[in-house]
Amino acid sequence: MAVELRDLGASFARYLRAERKAAGTVRLYGQSVEFYSRWLEARGKPATLDHLTRREIVDWLAELNEAREASTVRTRYRGLFRFCGWLVAEDEISTHPMTGVDLPTVRDRPVPVLSDDELARLVKACAGKDLPARRDLAIVRVLLDCGVRVSELCGMVVMDRATLDAGMVLVRGKGDKVRPVYYGDRTAQALDRYLRVRSSSRWAHLDALWLSQRGAMTPDGVRDLVHARGEAAGITDLHPHRFRHTWAHDFLMAGGQERDLKRLAGWSSDSMLERYGASAADARAKAAAQRMRRGDRV
Repeated sequence: MAVELRDLGASFARYLRAERKAAGTVRLYGQSVEFYSRWLEARGKPATLDHLTRREIVDWLAELNEAREASTVRTRYRGLFRFCGWLVAEDEISTHPMTGVDLPTVRDRPVPVLSDDELARLVKACAGKDLPARRDLAIVRVLLDCGVRVSELCGMVVMDRATLDAGMVLVRGKGDKVRPVYYGDRTAQALDRYLRVRSSSRWAHLDALWLSQRGAMTPDGVRDLVHARGEAAGITDLHPHRFRHTWAHDFLMAGGQERDLKRLAGWSSDSMLERYGASAADARAKAAAQRMRRGDRV
């Protein structure tokens, strides 16, 4: 009987959790197995171990490379590579099918930053006085003002009034590192309005700041609501990380220093500065050149 890849993927997830891997890592690696399984099924093939072959994996990666961002291709490649390595270690297969399969040559495409018009439409799409509307507007403003990762957003806890008025909150990022992030008056107002309506939720006793009908919000829940609000505002394929790119662009456009941006964003690598700085880099270069106008001073 053919062994289902999803069943093996569940065992792989248990192994990762036993190894104390981060929840985000477990989720991303699991997605590689799931999406590869879906790819097989879409082509009329069973998602079984018999079809975890070098040729099929190469075809899958090639199609991903045509349609997806470079970061997505890398993530899917690494997740499936680790899965195959675990299968070898568990004696489920004798050889690693991805040995010698290089990551496809991909070029990062800068993520488009959100324009003022798009943000205005997005704020309008969150209009309302009920809990979902107040929550979603507060989430949009925190993402824009603070540039936090979606996992950091979901890790936020209920804040007291002193913290709210301070315009600063601590978030826990990658590597369990804690750092401050800062927001303005309109974000503070959106948070205040959300906190007041939040008190009527059946889950108001939870420490988690962001609540859904089923309890604390998850990263996938935030991605879904951001996508839905984006669709309502006429913004195609909106995702939380686009706010992070927009925030980084705005910071540099305003004359912020790269070292400060690195600290505020919680990056440990300089390569992240280049990756996030690529969004609308030409616009910043043009603005800097126009500000300088050296020839006009002679």
